[in-house]
Amino acid sequence: MTERWSIAPYLLVADVVATAHYYRDVLGFSFERFFGEPPAFCMVKRGGIMIMLSQIEDASLVRPNNVTGREGGAWDAYIWVGDATALHDEFVSKGATIARALCDQEYGCRDFDVLHCNGYRLCFGQDLG
Repeated sequence: MTERWSIAPYLLVADVVATAHYYRDVLGFSFERFFGEPPAFCMVKRGGIMIMLSQIEDASLVRPNNVTGREGGAWDAYIWVGDATALHDEFVSKGATIARALCDQEYGCRDFDVLHCNGYRLCFGQDLG
């Protein structure tokens, strides 16, 4: 029997309510509720994945991987999807900031990058194999 694994990235954000609404309104995720009073945590979901969002008081501590200065940038999450072209078109129609255009890669994926409202870089890719 093959064991099924999953992962939920935990991202620190400046404003959990605004970020959850960005995920819902621009990236098509959903969420059920905010945790804390005032809100400080939320879990957004789409297509079988979950991303945890945690508000941090000092916004200067939000440190996306791409701020490291690494040549070519660095993803904060790579998310495999069924149809990268359709998802790319959906995100563009909703005003997402596309940081790297949709393209076929030498590693066998069709992918693109979205620059998140907190500066995180999310790559959405489709396995072409």
